[in-house]
Amino acid sequence: MIGYYNYTVILTYMSLVSSVMGMFFAMGMGGSVHPEYAIICLMISGLCDMFDGKVARTKKNRSESEKQFGIQIDSLCDAVCFGVLPSIIGYSVGMKSWCDIPVLIIFPLCAVIRLAYFNVAEEERQKQTSDIRRVYEGLPVTSVALILPLLYSFHKDIGKKWFPTVYSGALLVIAVAFITRFKVKKPTMKTMIIFIGIGVIELVWMLYKTKIR
Repeated sequence: MIGYYNYTVILTYMSLVSSVMGMFFAMGMGGSVHPEYAIICLMISGLCDMFDGKVARTKKNRSESEKQFGIQIDSLCDAVCFGVLPSIIGYSVGMKSWCDIPVLIIFPLCAVIRLAYFNVAEEERQKQTSDIRRVYEGLPVTSVALILPLLYSFHKDIGKKWFPTVYSGALLVIAVAFITRFKVKKPTMKTMIIFIGIGVIELVWMLYKTKIR
């Protein structure tokens, strides 16, 4: 079989599987639409992505081909998880008007541009230094795994009529942030633990607000 099969890509694949399940929920798996489950799948994908790089670096004897494969598979999965899934969730919550469709298209496009640019910039950086990256350019695509669940947790407060508009505005702002040239400090392990804590709070709050049985 083609490809490279070892434990370093397991979390990346789990992230993709979770997002594909999220798409099924958002599109009406079982006959009913469940954007809240899709949001949870998005959060799971974000959690997997948070640690996949650290897991990959524990394998010290990776070949250059294995490293490049890991980089490419990570970006491809991120495009699906944090580019396509948020747009599908948007459609499922009511973004179906003529002015919403361009936003649903622009969002994954900007995510793909951001990911491709990062790969090119990272390859150039690694030619110059072996140090771990400390700063990102533009908003990392994985940030949607925190931003959108927080927004969705207030969907009942915002109201069914206005939430698609608010979600659409959020997607547009995030999409622009993906391709805007500004620097974001790479989170430390302590910060990542804080993010996990925030995610847990968001999940509990969302479950409470949506009253999932």
